[in-house]
Amino acid sequence: HEDLPRQILGKHYLNRPARVLLSKASGWYETSACRKFDAIVAATPHIRQKFEKINRTTIDVNNYPILAELATDNEIDRDSHSVCYLGGLAEIRGIDEMVHAMELVEQDAVLLLAGAFDDSDIEARVTARPGWRRVHYLGWLDRDGVRDVLHRSRAGLVTLHPLVNYLDSLPVKMFEYMAAGVPVIASDFPLWRQIVSENDCGICVNPLEPREIAAAIDHLVGDPKEGSRMGSNGLRAVKERYNWSLEEKKLLALYADIVSA
Repeated sequence: HEDLPRQILGKHYLNRPARVLLSKASGWYETSACRKFDAIVAATPHIRQKFEKINRTTIDVNNYPILAELATDNEIDRDSHSVCYLGGLAEIRGIDEMVHAMELVEQDAVLLLAGAFDDSDIEARVTARPGWRRVHYLGWLDRDGVRDVLHRSRAGLVTLHPLVNYLDSLPVKMFEYMAAGVPVIASDFPLWRQIVSENDCGICVNPLEPREIAAAIDHLVGDPKEGSRMGSNGLRAVKERYNWSLEEKKLLALYADIVSA
C-alpha cells in the first residue's frame, strides 16, 4: 500500500539516523521476502515499478472509487458557498494551511471539515486561528454523511504536504471528489498535476501557500458554472478510467493465473 522505506524517511518524530537505518532495514527485508511471494499487488503504478524489479509477477490495483457510490444527478442540493475536506486532520495533510486560507478567502465561503485530529496540539493551534470561524467541523462521518457533504460542496481540498511518500501517491480523496462531480483543489505535485490537467477537473496549488489555496477557493466558489464544468469532467474521467470496476478485473485475473499455475 505504501513505499515503506520512503515513507519511513518522512517520519519526523524519528531522528535522522533512525529514519535512515529503519528505511534501509525495511528495504532489505522487503526485497528478501517479496522474491519468495507468488505475486505482488501494489497500490500505485510507482510502487508496482519498484517491485517489478524484485518479483516479475507484480501488478498495480489502484484504490479508485466504486462507480455511483458517491455520484448524484441532483445539482440543486449543492451549497454554492461551501468547500470541503474529508480525511485525517494532520499537519502533514495540510490542515493548518487550509484553515489559514479561510482567513484570506474573499468569497462568502465556508469549509466543511470531516475527520478526526491525530494530535491535540495541532487541533488547539488550528481551532485558535481566525479562519476557524469559517469552518463547520463535522467530525467523523459514515459514507452517507460523506456523500451528503460532497453534494453540498463546490470544491474538494486535497492539499497534502510535499513529503516523499505523498509525491507519487494516488490520493483516494481526490478520486472520490471527482466521482461525486466535485472539482478538486490539489497539491501541485507532478503526478497530481498531470491527472488534474489532463482531465481539466480542478486547480493545483502550492499546498504550503494559504494564499494560493484561498485564490482557488475564490475562483471555484465565485464561478459556479466553471466549477460545475470541471466537476463534470472529473466525473467523466472516473467513469472512463478511475473506477474500481476496471481495477478489480486485474486483481481477479491475477488470482486466476496463480490458481491455474
